[in-house]
Amino acid sequence: MNEKSSNTNQRKDESVSRRKFLKSTSTAVLGGSILSSLSVPPQGVFADHHDELKLALIGCGGRGSGAADQALATNDQGPVKLVAMADAFRDRLDGSFSNLAQKHGDHVDVPESQKFVGFDAYKKAIALADVIILATPPGFRPIHFEEAVKQGKHVFMEKPVATDAPGVRKVLAAAKVAENKHLKVGVGLQRHHQAGYIETINRLQDGAIGDIIAMRAYWNGNTPWVLKRENLEKQYGRKLTEMEYQMRNWYYFNWICGDHITEQHIHNIDVINWLKDDYPVKANGMGGAEVRVGKDYGEIFDHHCVEFEYADGSRMFSQCRHQVGCWNSVSEHAHGSKGAARIDRYTITGDNTWRFRGKGKNPYQQELDDLFHAIRHNEAYNEAEYGAKSSMTSILGRMATYSGKEVEWDKAIASKISIMPDVFTWDAPMKSLPGPDGMYPTPVPGQSMVV
Repeated sequence: MNEKSSNTNQRKDESVSRRKFLKSTSTAVLGGSILSSLSVPPQGVFADHHDELKLALIGCGGRGSGAADQALATNDQGPVKLVAMADAFRDRLDGSFSNLAQKHGDHVDVPESQKFVGFDAYKKAIALADVIILATPPGFRPIHFEEAVKQGKHVFMEKPVATDAPGVRKVLAAAKVAENKHLKVGVGLQRHHQAGYIETINRLQDGAIGDIIAMRAYWNGNTPWVLKRENLEKQYGRKLTEMEYQMRNWYYFNWICGDHITEQHIHNIDVINWLKDDYPVKANGMGGAEVRVGKDYGEIFDHHCVEFEYADGSRMFSQCRHQVGCWNSVSEHAHGSKGAARIDRYTITGDNTWRFRGKGKNPYQQELDDLFHAIRHNEAYNEAEYGAKSSMTSILGRMATYSGKEVEWDKAIASKISIMPDVFTWDAPMKSLPGPDGMYPTPVPGQSMVV
C-alpha cells in the first residue's frame, strides 16, 4: 500500500468524524468564555519548501529534546531552525541545547537572549517562532496550548494534553480557535502515524472481524524513574520548595502527571477510541498503591483496572500496572463476531486472517513529518480534538478507580474540580502535601470524590 496516501486518508476521515463529535458537545462544556477570549480573525504562518520555519521548544526534557530533533530532521521538506527555548529549570535547558546544537549545527540558533527560564518563559519563546513544541510535563499543556493558539502559532504538543476535566475543556476550546485560524496542531499519539496501525485499524473498521464485541488494552510494566528528594537536595545543595520538588519528581503527582493511566496508558486507550471512532459513555474500575509505596512515590496508584463502556454496549477492558516481577504487556486487542485482532502486532485471525508485512518510518519522526507537510502545504490538520478526548478517557478511568464508583462521561468532562495549583510560584501552596511521616495521601476508593 502507499503509506503516505493511507496516512492522509486516515487523517481526513478522523478529522471529519471527530469534528462531528466535538460539535455535538455543548458550548458550556467546551468553555464559551475561553473561546471568546481567544477568537480573532483567521490567521497562521504558512511556508513553502523555500521558506525557513522558526521553531521554539517549550519543555527541554528528554521527550521535548527528541521532538525538537525530529522537527529539525524535516529539513528535507524545507529549512527549519530552532530559535528559542524555554523551561522551568535552567539545567534542563542547557543540557538540551548542548545536545541539539552538537547534532544539528547551524539549524540550532538560540542565543542567550532567547533562552527563557521560569513559569512565564513559555510566552516569550512562543512569540519568537512559527512552530511551537509543547513538551513540558502534561499539567502545563492546556495553559501553554492556549497561549500558542492565542499568538497564532502552529503546535506540536505531547500527550496527554491535560490532567483534569477543566484542562481538557480548555484544550478543546483552544482547538476550535486553532481551526478557525487555520493553525496546524499535532499531538504525540504517534500510533496514528504508524503504517501497521493505520492499515490494521482500517481493516477492522471495514469489518475484517465482523461486529466488534470487546476490546482489551494494556500498559503493564515496571516502575519508571523516580527522583528522591534527598538526592535532589544533595545535588543542588539546598532545600527544595514543595513546588520545585513536585516538578522535579513530576511523574508521581497528579496535577502535573495525571497518574500513569493518563501519562502512559493513554496510548493504548487512544487506539481503542480510534478503532471505535467514539469515546466511552461511562467507566468503572479499581486500583490502588499496593507495591510502590514510599515518600518519593507521591500520590499516584501503581495499578488500575477499568471497564469502559461505549454507546453501542461494547466494552474495553483496560489494565495498567507498575509492579516489578509481574506479567507485562503493552498491547491492544479486539474481538469480533468473525475473528480477533492483536492490533499492536498488526495481525488478524479468523475468517479474514491477515498480517501486515510492510515497513514504515519511525512513527515519532513520521508524526513531525506529517505536521510540517501540512504547514508547508496549508492542509487542514488538527489532532487536538481526539488528543483531548483520549486524554479525557484516561482521566475518566482515573476518576473511576480513585472513587470506586461508576462515572459517566458527561458528568466527568463537566467536572469543575481542578487539581492544578492556584498560583505558579516556587513557594506556592500545594494541594497535595506530605504528612509528618513524609508520605503523601493517596485516594481512597469509596471515599474520594472526583466529580
